[in-house]
Amino acid sequence: MAIKIYIDQGHNPVNPNAGAEGNGYREQDIVYNIGLALSDLLTSNGNFETRLSRPTSDTQLGTSNASSLRLRVNDANTWGANYFISLHTNASSLPSANGSEGYAFSRRSQGFILGEYILINLSRTTGLRNRGMMVRPSLYVLRETNMPAMLIELGFISNAYEADLMASDPYLFATGIYNGMLEYFGLSQISPQASS
Repeated sequence: MAIKIYIDQGHNPVNPNAGAEGNGYREQDIVYNIGLALSDLLTSNGNFETRLSRPTSDTQLGTSNASSLRLRVNDANTWGANYFISLHTNASSLPSANGSEGYAFSRRSQGFILGEYILINLSRTTGLRNRGMMVRPSLYVLRETNMPAMLIELGFISNAYEADLMASDPYLFATGIYNGMLEYFGLSQISPQASS
């Protein structure tokens, strides 16, 4: 039976719940494209089935921040996802802040462990610094999901280099996440390659 992966592309195309902006890019556009690329990689592997929170670029979820988050979690719970991954970009007032990091409900959760595999492989694939997994039980998408969940901050949209890399090569970031999942599940990995 296929492993069901719910890919939550964080935020909405417009408010409410629009994302961060930096260096001419919008978080919601970057994570939408990386989520699509990840879904393509996972579904091309017979071991996985995916569902996207935003199947189209103009999919708008909810009428407030709270309802936007609730709809994503309810969709994953109703679908019966085995794992939930929420994709985001980080932002800082310091343009030099850099790297990828992740959050899970608890250190003992499978979400935390899978997140560690994802971050190691993201760093290996993208060359970005691994800032590590952290515990954040207050996050709605980690607290209310019925399955292991993690939130991955792919890189800093406020860092010009990382923003350009995330926007220009979504496949690179999707490959890092995908390889982390394959390693976690004991499956063969694919070699990183830039998209054409």
